[in-house]
Amino acid sequence: MYLRHTLSGDLVEILDVAALFDPFRSEVTGRLHAGEEMQDPVGFRKAELVFPSGEGLPRCWVDPNYRAMAS
Repeated sequence: MYLRHTLSGDLVEILDVAALFDPFRSEVTGRLHAGEEMQDPVGFRKAELVFPSGEGLPRCWVDPNYRAMAS
């Protein structure tokens, strides 16, 4: 799965998709797709990732209390 890193604008190949779906994890392992050489895997904060279209990640992927009703 590919997401866009908001700070650099580059695509990130998500290597640990299960961590992406886990709302209790604030960071995921991925690899930047920039340049000609394959980059080393690094951690990316979910808050800095969006879909390639620019749409943010679903709340249930980033907020462990997504089911709680707002007052």
